[in-house]
Amino acid sequence: MALKALMLRKRLDLKRKERDALTEKQADLEKREAEIVISVEEVTTEEEQAVVETAVEALTEEKAQLEAAAAEIDKTIADLEAELAAEEENQNTDPAPEAPAPEAPANEERSKTAMNMTTRDRVAAVITRDDVKAYLGEIRSAIKEKRAITGVGYTLPDVLLGVLRENVLRYSKLYKHVNVSRVRGEGRTLVADAQAEAVWTECCANLNELSLAFYQNGFGCWKLGGFYAVCNANLEDSDLDLAMEVLGAASRAIGFTDDKTILYGTGSNMPMGIVPRLAQESKPAGYPVTARPWADLHTFNIKTIANTYTGIALFQQLALAFANAKGAYSRGEKVWVMNELTYSFIVAQAMSIDASGAIVSGVQGTMPVIGGIIEVLPDSIVPDYNIVAGYFDLYRMVERAGEQFASSEHFRFLADQTVFKAVVRWDGLPEIAEGFVLIGVNGTSPTTSASFAGDGANAPQTVWLPASATVAVGSTITLTPVVAPYGVKATYTWASGTSAKATVSGGEVTGVSTGSSVITVTTDNGLTAECKVTVSA
Repeated sequence: MALKALMLRKRLDLKRKERDALTEKQADLEKREAEIVISVEEVTTEEEQAVVETAVEALTEEKAQLEAAAAEIDKTIADLEAELAAEEENQNTDPAPEAPAPEAPANEERSKTAMNMTTRDRVAAVITRDDVKAYLGEIRSAIKEKRAITGVGYTLPDVLLGVLRENVLRYSKLYKHVNVSRVRGEGRTLVADAQAEAVWTECCANLNELSLAFYQNGFGCWKLGGFYAVCNANLEDSDLDLAMEVLGAASRAIGFTDDKTILYGTGSNMPMGIVPRLAQESKPAGYPVTARPWADLHTFNIKTIANTYTGIALFQQLALAFANAKGAYSRGEKVWVMNELTYSFIVAQAMSIDASGAIVSGVQGTMPVIGGIIEVLPDSIVPDYNIVAGYFDLYRMVERAGEQFASSEHFRFLADQTVFKAVVRWDGLPEIAEGFVLIGVNGTSPTTSASFAGDGANAPQTVWLPASATVAVGSTITLTPVVAPYGVKATYTWASGTSAKATVSGGEVTGVSTGSSVITVTTDNGLTAECKVTVSA
């Protein structure tokens, strides 16, 4: 191959990579533009309007710069391609081979790795920005100075917040299928009761009123999140490692629980999931009068397929079971949710031998004949041989403003760790529950509930003092109350039952005369504990 042709191909390859990078940036701008559209709808004050206008101006300028850069690179690529074609013709060289198509991931783990690499590349591209460097520098300096990190959650750069939101989408397989709304204050949505039929009439005649009944669903506000500790050794060396630690842990936890809640949320102190709604056998107490009429679905929308059905007979039963999912209000996207074992079972049932003698399966990420996307979730979410299927755009998720991802507030000195937190707020429910079915295959009765991590931080608390203590006359001892189950901060009020024997101030007990006194501590939320203090000579 001629040397000049080789160099032209190399230059062309580099330019194509530059163009791909610009394409990714343009896609990011489109996502930011969608977020700004939502922000415009939520503007309620002139101050918010000014902030949004500034964001629009910045976005417009960035788009113009990217479009100009893309046009310039496109022209360069066209020129290089023409020059290379001419050079190859002159040198009688073989044409450059086409770039191989990207290999499909062999399994879910490889797919996740590919996505993580994309996220890492994106983070690497933004950590040089002044706002991001300032954010990471604040965390790093706090680590070195062994101090608390204050206010970081409120200064998290928007560019990183965007990456975090995208990460949640990657780790949540169901978020992209449900109907997501963003609201402020009290959330309400309108739902039509039945499919209306429009009326034909002459062009100049009056229109007929459509027979539509609308119902309202009210949405509360539940907070999903937690805090986590990161070893400082992982944070001190590079901005990229620090940022990836901050972004990754939060995204995985939120995405996992989002999926679990959409399917199995109890509706008590959390959103209502699809499966518990299908399992209801009577209308719940307090069911809103403004909501769609409650319907008993546990008989027709929960099915068990016996293990005697295999092969084509199994898919016939699946089709009949899915027929109970009513998609009149859906855009038509069917989704089947199962774990890896169930997916393997379905794949095996669809296996056959083709004309060349190769073993093939009609299941390749979609359900054969019936249609619909198959989403495979961990077995810690969906039990074996359970399938939740339906039109997932009939599930409404209402997100609220105020996400706080990776906000660091506490430094764990002895453990050499920094603590971060992740918080999102949303409520949700299957607005038209008739659009879903729960199916047990291989003779397995479907499971209609799931366990969630306990809310230990808000469990009923107690305050504790030692049952007894001793102090000499004229000496002091300090009593330290302990609040369980979490050592949260509290304000304490102290009292001595017999001040002639012992006095107390701020937990410090002073012996006055021989005898005893009961020392009482009371927290600001009304918890009390006692310690009998004996005063010796």
